[in-house]
Amino acid sequence: MSKKIILIVDDQGELRKLVRMTLEFGDYELHEAENGQRALELSKVIQPDLVILDVMMPGDINGYQVCEKLKQGQNEKVPYVLLLTARGQKSDVEEGERVGADNYLVKPFSPLELIDNVKKALE
Repeated sequence: MSKKIILIVDDQGELRKLVRMTLEFGDYELHEAENGQRALELSKVIQPDLVILDVMMPGDINGYQVCEKLKQGQNEKVPYVLLLTARGQKSDVEEGERVGADNYLVKPFSPLELIDNVKKALE
Protein backbone atom coordinates (compact mmCIF):
# COMPACT_ATOMS: atom_id res chain seq x y z
CA MET A 1 0.00 0.00 0.00
CA SER A 2 1.44 3.37 -0.93
CA LYS A 3 1.88 6.15 1.56
CA LYS A 4 -0.87 8.74 1.79
CA ILE A 5 0.29 12.15 0.57
CA ILE A 6 -0.38 15.15 2.80
CA LEU A 7 0.19 18.79 1.86
CA ILE A 8 0.59 21.19 4.79
CA VAL A 9 -0.18 24.80 3.81
CA ASP A 10 0.52 27.65 6.23
CA ASP A 11 2.45 30.88 5.96
CA GLN A 12 3.95 30.32 9.42
CA GLY A 13 6.95 28.02 9.28
CA GLU A 14 6.63 27.15 12.99
CA LEU A 15 3.09 25.90 12.49
CA ARG A 16 4.06 23.81 9.45
CA LYS A 17 6.87 22.32 11.55
CA LEU A 18 4.46 21.51 14.41
CA VAL A 19 2.03 19.79 12.03
CA ARG A 20 4.90 17.92 10.35
CA MET A 21 6.32 16.74 13.69
CA THR A 22 2.83 15.65 14.78
CA LEU A 23 2.31 13.57 11.64
CA GLU A 24 5.80 12.26 10.87
CA PHE A 25 5.25 9.16 12.98
CA GLY A 26 2.40 8.13 10.71
CA ASP A 27 3.09 6.44 7.40
CA TYR A 28 2.61 9.62 5.36
CA GLU A 29 4.51 11.43 2.64
CA LEU A 30 4.56 15.05 3.87
CA HIS A 31 4.93 18.18 1.74
CA GLU A 32 4.75 21.86 2.68
CA ALA A 33 3.70 25.08 0.99
CA GLU A 34 4.01 28.58 2.44
CA ASN A 35 1.18 30.23 0.50
CA GLY A 36 -1.91 29.53 -1.57
CA GLN A 37 -0.29 29.91 -4.97
CA ARG A 38 2.49 27.46 -4.08
CA ALA A 39 -0.10 25.06 -2.66
CA LEU A 40 -1.98 24.97 -5.96
CA GLU A 41 1.21 24.50 -7.99
CA LEU A 42 2.50 21.74 -5.72
CA SER A 43 -0.84 19.94 -5.50
CA LYS A 44 -0.90 19.54 -9.30
CA VAL A 45 2.44 17.74 -9.09
CA ILE A 46 2.04 15.60 -5.95
CA GLN A 47 -1.75 14.93 -6.12
CA PRO A 48 -2.25 14.95 -2.32
CA ASP A 49 -4.81 12.76 -0.55
CA LEU A 50 -5.19 15.39 2.18
CA VAL A 51 -4.54 19.13 2.29
CA ILE A 52 -4.19 20.74 5.73
CA LEU A 53 -4.90 24.35 4.86
CA ASP A 54 -4.62 27.65 6.69
CA VAL A 55 -7.26 30.23 5.74
CA MET A 56 -5.47 33.53 6.29
CA MET A 57 -2.28 33.76 4.22
CA PRO A 58 -0.47 36.61 2.50
CA GLY A 59 -0.56 36.88 -1.28
CA ASP A 60 -3.24 36.87 -3.91
CA ILE A 61 -5.05 33.73 -2.83
CA ASN A 62 -6.37 32.72 0.60
CA GLY A 63 -7.18 29.28 1.98
CA TYR A 64 -10.85 29.45 1.01
CA GLN A 65 -9.90 30.16 -2.61
CA VAL A 66 -7.34 27.32 -2.60
CA CYS A 67 -9.97 24.94 -1.22
CA GLU A 68 -12.49 26.00 -3.84
CA LYS A 69 -10.00 25.45 -6.69
CA LEU A 70 -8.95 22.03 -5.32
CA LYS A 71 -12.58 20.95 -4.98
CA GLN A 72 -13.44 22.14 -8.50
CA GLY A 73 -11.14 19.42 -9.73
CA GLN A 74 -8.02 21.25 -10.88
CA ASN A 75 -6.21 17.99 -10.03
CA GLU A 76 -6.87 14.46 -11.22
CA LYS A 77 -7.53 13.52 -7.61
CA VAL A 78 -9.77 15.75 -5.49
CA PRO A 79 -8.16 15.84 -2.03
CA TYR A 80 -9.79 15.85 1.38
CA VAL A 81 -9.40 19.42 2.70
CA LEU A 82 -8.98 20.14 6.41
CA LEU A 83 -9.08 23.87 7.12
CA LEU A 84 -6.82 24.71 10.04
CA THR A 85 -7.40 28.27 11.15
CA ALA A 86 -7.66 30.77 13.96
CA ARG A 87 -10.96 31.94 12.44
CA GLY A 88 -13.66 29.98 14.25
CA GLN A 89 -16.72 32.21 13.89
CA LYS A 90 -19.92 30.67 12.55
CA SER A 91 -19.53 32.72 9.34
CA ASP A 92 -15.98 31.38 8.87
CA VAL A 93 -17.15 27.78 9.23
CA GLU A 94 -20.04 28.48 6.82
CA GLU A 95 -17.60 29.94 4.27
CA GLY A 96 -15.47 26.78 4.66
CA GLU A 97 -18.54 24.65 3.94
CA ARG A 98 -19.45 26.85 0.96
CA VAL A 99 -16.04 26.28 -0.70
CA GLY A 100 -16.21 22.53 -0.07
CA ALA A 101 -13.93 22.00 2.95
CA ASP A 102 -14.37 18.54 4.41
CA ASN A 103 -13.49 19.51 7.97
CA TYR A 104 -12.57 22.52 10.07
CA LEU A 105 -10.10 22.61 12.96
CA VAL A 106 -9.66 25.82 14.96
CA LYS A 107 -6.26 26.96 16.29
CA PRO A 108 -4.98 26.41 18.84
CA PHE A 109 -5.49 22.68 18.37
CA SER A 110 -4.09 19.69 20.20
CA PRO A 111 -1.76 17.31 18.35
CA LEU A 112 -4.06 14.41 19.27
CA GLU A 113 -7.02 16.23 17.77
CA LEU A 114 -5.02 16.74 14.56
CA ILE A 115 -3.96 13.08 14.41
CA ASP A 116 -7.60 11.94 14.92
CA ASN A 117 -8.80 14.26 12.16
CA VAL A 118 -6.08 13.07 9.76
CA LYS A 119 -6.85 9.40 10.43
CA LYS A 120 -10.57 9.99 9.81
CA ALA A 121 -9.81 11.93 6.64
CA LEU A 122 -7.67 9.17 5.17
CA GLU A 123 -9.83 6.17 6.05
